Amino acid sequence: IEEDKIDEIIKAHSETVESLKEERDGYKSKAELYDKAQKDLEEAKKTIEELNKEDAYKVKYEALKEDFDAYKKGIETEKTNNSKSAAYKKLLKEIGIADKRIDAVARLADLDKIKIDKDGNIEGADELKKSLTDEWSDFITTDGKEGAGVDNPPAKNGAVKTREEIMKIKDTQERQKAWGEYIQNGGK
Repeated sequence: IEEDKIDEIIKAHSETVESLKEERDGYKSKAELYDKAQKDLEEAKKTIEELNKEDAYKVKYEALKEDFDAYKKGIETEKTNNSKSAAYKKLLKEIGIADKRIDAVARLADLDKIKIDKDGNIEGADELKKSLTDEWSDFITTDGKEGAGVDNPPAKNGAVKTREEIMKIKDTQERQKAWGEYIQNGGK
């Protein structure tokens, strides 16, 4: 082969090799970019998963906090209602409601309408006493004892009358009744 041709072939071959090297380097840089993009994508996925986990914990935390707040409010409400109920029962006792009826009357009370002051007493107790006295008057007991009526004095603690007492009775029916009791008890 001639030397000119050899140089041309070498030159053409060199150009082909150079273009292939350039193409290879381009693919190599693209491959490096792809690897970097792949790593970035994996890191982004991990970050998203961690954020989702944090959000899941946050959601769980919020749910637990709401449950706790509801529980706490329920306890406070129960405590308030217990103090209202105790003050209401005390008021019922003050107006004279029978002890065995206090719980029944207290169950019917609307505790939401009752307000308690700092000392644990019902606000507006005087007006409430008046309305309770009117409303529950059938359950108010009186502690006083009444004696027997003057018209009908008791008969010697239930003892049978003597013959002399029976003979002094003017009314015929009462006298016959007294004789009957006298005879039933053996005339004693």
